[in-house]
Amino acid sequence: MSGVVLQKVVKRFGEAEVIHGVDLTIEDGEFCVFVGPSGCGKSTLLRMVAGLEDTSSGSIHIGARDVTHIDPSERGVAMVFQTYALYPHMTVAENMGFGLKMTGHPAQEINRKVAEAARILKLGDLLSRKPKALSGGQRQRVAIGRAIVRGPEVFLFDEPLSNLDAELRVEMRVEIARLHREIGATMIYVTHDQVEAMTLADKIVVLRKGRVEQVGKPLELYHDPDNRFVAGFIGSPAMNFVAATVVSAGLAEAPGLGGTVPTGARLPAAGSKVEVGLRPQHLRITGGETHRVEMTEALGGVSFIHVSAATGEKLVIEAKGDVTPAIGTMVGIAYDAGDALFFAADGQRLR
Repeated sequence: MSGVVLQKVVKRFGEAEVIHGVDLTIEDGEFCVFVGPSGCGKSTLLRMVAGLEDTSSGSIHIGARDVTHIDPSERGVAMVFQTYALYPHMTVAENMGFGLKMTGHPAQEINRKVAEAARILKLGDLLSRKPKALSGGQRQRVAIGRAIVRGPEVFLFDEPLSNLDAELRVEMRVEIARLHREIGATMIYVTHDQVEAMTLADKIVVLRKGRVEQVGKPLELYHDPDNRFVAGFIGSPAMNFVAATVVSAGLAEAPGLGGTVPTGARLPAAGSKVEVGLRPQHLRITGGETHRVEMTEALGGVSFIHVSAATGEKLVIEAKGDVTPAIGTMVGIAYDAGDALFFAADGQRLR
């Protein structure tokens, strides 16, 4: 297996630049997830690693090799797409071994590799079936098995679970995580679903408009975001943001939170506009009457209470249990000042 290194990678379509000088190192055996909103460039970047998109400038290395301008078939990668792309007239075994058959590998070797991939993915009882006789999750496992059989240096996944229903998505997340643990391969995985990113990744790369916003371990990005975009994108429900004005060093006035917020962050000059961020689980309901309950979501073990401040700002509060205040009632809120994050007017984190 091999790591992947991108150095000042740029992608242009005509005059339009869509990937802007990305530098990134993915270690050997690491599970790296590219995450971001639609149109941020995550799939384009993955396709550049695969060789399915040309690199306008910069370089891509897989292991010790510079593969920037090498044909996709010679890069040592295998890609699993959003669509299964299985041959309907072939059995599972034939689909999984077709790539090796086309490159002239002996039948005995193909059978051995297909059997090993089937063992890893628990497909042994399905090898003689055709795709129409499989569920969506089973078809996706066959597509992954086809990649395993090739024995690539790097696995590339382009939103492979987006066509599955919610239950199958959870099941396949577990399968992919188990696969990574078992074979220890370098994997790059693209998704817009930050829950997938948090649960699968060793390293998350957050992208926006073709640029890397932050790279780090899932909980590092969750607890210590570099900017407002990452803070709002990582975490579900999303972080609450309220407008604030700096009163003095270490103190800001946030009407949406009902008063002043102390902080150890280095704030700009008094009178400057900033934002305060608090995650839903860091807010608590109290006996005051500062916020109006707009909606409640009782999920059983946890409830989400949507409230609005007198300023019109909306907040989500996570509460344990399923007892929620009535819609239209007034409540107070509380929080620990140490949980509040501060962001400058340009969105950068104030520390």
